[in-house]
Amino acid sequence: MPIITLISDWGLKDHYSGAVKGAILTKMPEATIVDISHSIPSFEIEQAAFVIRNSYRYFPEGTVHIIGVNTEESDTNPHTAVEVDGQFFIGTDNGIFSLIFDKPLDKIVELTIIQDSDSFTFSTRDRFVKAAVHLAQGKKIEELGTVKDKIIEKILLKPVVNDNVIKGHVIYIDSYENIITNIKEPLFSEVCNGRKFGIFFRTYEINKISRSYTDVPVGEILALFDSTGFLEIAMNQGNASGLLGMDYKDLVRIEFT
Repeated sequence: MPIITLISDWGLKDHYSGAVKGAILTKMPEATIVDISHSIPSFEIEQAAFVIRNSYRYFPEGTVHIIGVNTEESDTNPHTAVEVDGQFFIGTDNGIFSLIFDKPLDKIVELTIIQDSDSFTFSTRDRFVKAAVHLAQGKKIEELGTVKDKIIEKILLKPVVNDNVIKGHVIYIDSYENIITNIKEPLFSEVCNGRKFGIFFRTYEINKISRSYTDVPVGEILALFDSTGFLEIAMNQGNASGLLGMDYKDLVRIEFT
């Protein structure tokens, strides 16, 4: 059974999600449509990439992912389909593919198929759906356009490390207002090397890594490495981001002694 997923910054108020789903089902009534998220902040491809890279690997081969975030096409940012590990991803080549994957892509195709409308304001419905159904039917990705060997590269800021400090920043805040940083567990373990440490943000400090949210009393803050492998700052049954005043791209510093 063909699976087509959707991720977007449309929200749930407007007609966009419904229109895209209707377009898919008109062309492929047997399709299974999966909503990954429609709550990506407007135009934020970095946060869309974070959600996709931490969800796509759990889908079966042949799944087609439509990326409806910042889809405006230009000469330098063409509509593109890529194949990785037997799955397909359709979006605008504005750097988002380089943010999703840490490895070479199997195939890259710049879309040249004609869209289904004279309007150029809703590419997800009028062009991406057409490409997605083509791929979900098992047809070749090369038939969608021109094969390329490169994508636009966009590099996320990485943690800065010296002997005694790791400087990172917030890359995502989830719906529980947990604060996810760009500091991964292997990096922390390597630099820590058994030393004592303090995790500093705003005016707060945490001196240990918890294993679960319930390691601290309700309402207390904690730090742990979450299911994505990144350092997360959270509050047991609380909303850490709002209560601590932390936001996307804010600084988090770990000092070792």
